[in-house]
Amino acid sequence: MSRFVDPTRQAFAAFRANDRPGPIHMLNLVRFRDHAAYPDGRYATGAEAYAAYGRESYPVFARLGGRIVWRGNFECMLIGSEAEAWDECFVAEYPSVTAFVEMIRDPVYREAVKHRQAAVLDSRLIRLAPAASGSGFGSES
Repeated sequence: MSRFVDPTRQAFAAFRANDRPGPIHMLNLVRFRDHAAYPDGRYATGAEAYAAYGRESYPVFARLGGRIVWRGNFECMLIGSEAEAWDECFVAEYPSVTAFVEMIRDPVYREAVKHRQAAVLDSRLIRLAPAASGSGFGSES
């Protein structure tokens, strides 16, 4: 099974190249390690390490105009691999690609992300263009 924690250089370059105006939504699906993998060997659960990431990165996220626009609790996989179960599911909104890039380059964020790297066993980070909600399926609803 492939595990994903950080973006590849190629994926990040493609992300930055699409610098369209307006907000971006980032769907976050995160599975925690049972025990965080800190390089210094300190003990924490994956959930505890991810909570530390949230506490320490939030001021940067908020200062740059980020907000959580949707959060849900994973219950079951109806279509897809049964091996994919997620501990955190949320959509973060950023005012622009530039705001997201500024966040990940911020020294406070770069220190906080060490908790995320220790906490995460697997994740998906999917960029979305916000669109109007409708009453049915498909783009015409």
